Amino acid sequence: MAGSVQIQGTGQLLTLSRRLKAAGGPRLQRNFTRRIRRAAEPLQRDLQQAIRRQPLVSEGRKAGKRGGRSPTTRPLRATLAGGIRISVRTGANPGARVWMDRSRLPRDIRNMPWVIESGRVRHPVFGNRRRWATQWARPAGWWSKTVAAGTPRMTAEVARIVDDVRREIE
Repeated sequence: MAGSVQIQGTGQLLTLSRRLKAAGGPRLQRNFTRRIRRAAEPLQRDLQQAIRRQPLVSEGRKAGKRGGRSPTTRPLRATLAGGIRISVRTGANPGARVWMDRSRLPRDIRNMPWVIESGRVRHPVFGNRRRWATQWARPAGWWSKTVAAGTPRMTAEVARIVDDVRREIE
C-alpha cells in the first residue's frame, strides 16, 4: 500500500475494523490471502521442478572399487522438493514468501539444499566416514537462479492484488 498509516487510540481501531467489516471483513481477508498464495504458487512449483531436475554428477566408480545399494530408500530430490513452502502475510507489509522449511526435511539432509546450491556435494560413501565422494551440481545455483527468474512476476502480481483490495475498501 502507498504511504504509511498510523493508528492511535481505540476509536481509530474501531473505525478501521468497521470499515473492513463493511467492505467484506473475513471474506475479504480470505480472498486476499488466497489470491496472494496463488501468486506465489508458480514460483514454488518452479523451485520444486528445479531441484527434481538438478543433476548430481560424480567421477564414477574407479576400477576395482566396490559399490552397492544406497542405505536409504528415500529419494533425495523429491524429499527436498517437499520442503519448499509458501507463507502469506496480510498485515502492514502484505506479501508472500517461498522458503525451504528445514523442519520438513530428515535430520541428516537439512543442509542439503544449500550444499547443492553451492554446486559441490561432498559426502561419505554409503555412510562410511573413512571414504568420501564428491558430486557436482551442474549448473550450480538452482535456488537463486529460479528465484531471480520468478520474483518479478510474483512481485507484480502481489502489487496488483494489494491495489485491488485497497480499491475495494475505499
